[in-house]
Amino acid sequence: MNINLSQCFIAVDDHDKALAFYRDALGLEVRKDVAFEGMRWVTVGSPAQPGVEIVLEPPLADPNASEADKQAMAELLAKGNLRGVIFSTDDCDATFESIRTAGGEVLQEPIDQPYGVRDCAFRDPAGNMIRFTQSRTA
Repeated sequence: MNINLSQCFIAVDDHDKALAFYRDALGLEVRKDVAFEGMRWVTVGSPAQPGVEIVLEPPLADPNASEADKQAMAELLAKGNLRGVIFSTDDCDATFESIRTAGGEVLQEPIDQPYGVRDCAFRDPAGNMIRFTQSRTA
């Protein structure tokens, strides 16, 4: 049996701002832009990983969700309390500089971690923490 990751989801409150970050600052390609029942999903991915997509979706992508639940999710997103993603890179410092120069909100400059990676972190326009890790060789 072979299992592969095909999609992961990131909640965003403004798709156009999210695209400025994920497409323009990170260099991901837009694969789909879909409107459905008053909501919008945008799928992005790395050209180096054609089988893996990140779906940028509303904080609560359920057209049947209550207004109270939608509001609660929007508040959690605004506080940065929803999970983001971790990208790997072959050059953490160059990745950091590229994203910082493009206007990314820095949360952590590159640092060597005791668990074997060098990493840095940014906040996307919706408040999600996005990390970039580089494996350190001994």
